[in-house]
Amino acid sequence: MTRSALRCHSSALTLVVLLFACGDGSEAPKGAVTRNPLLRPSAYAETAPTTYRVRLETSVGDVMIQVHRDWAPLGADRFYNLAKGGYYDDSRIYRVLDSFMAQFGLNGDPYVTQAWKTQFLVDDPVVESNARGRVAFAKGGRHTRTTEIFISYKDNRGLDDDGFAPIGEVIEGMDVVDSFYADYGDGPP
Repeated sequence: MTRSALRCHSSALTLVVLLFACGDGSEAPKGAVTRNPLLRPSAYAETAPTTYRVRLETSVGDVMIQVHRDWAPLGADRFYNLAKGGYYDDSRIYRVLDSFMAQFGLNGDPYVTQAWKTQFLVDDPVVESNARGRVAFAKGGRHTRTTEIFISYKDNRGLDDDGFAPIGEVIEGMDVVDSFYADYGDGPP
């Protein structure tokens, strides 16, 4: 296994996701046209390990997330495949709402974002609550999860009834999450 570094940039913070991933180290021949593999979402269907960790490196410090597949298997598998495949490279933490959550998960390449826009996941049952530090997929209704992730700043148990199934939790660096810049003017949903 090799360690895969996924780099993401933002004016406020930089997000890097590190995940143990397999790779063969091969490169395309010189002059060959290569297509971004993320344009084919169907190629990202690997089953995630029972538990795994993802490290977010930001300009204000590191955050370690531990994902538990038994909490939300479909969501854990999706996050694993996206992180391993480099989806979060050049992404930004673009939404921070004080006393609610911080959100990321739009790819820096608009074509990649478009390719994943309709790759909806069926909702996992809510097994764990949206407590402070829990990580879940954002959604806009029933069975609409795609790529966007949020970290709860507080006990958001009210989201449990709306079907927001946590996939994991911050195990290191919640103080870093608390320090994310929140003054872009976004309001509550």
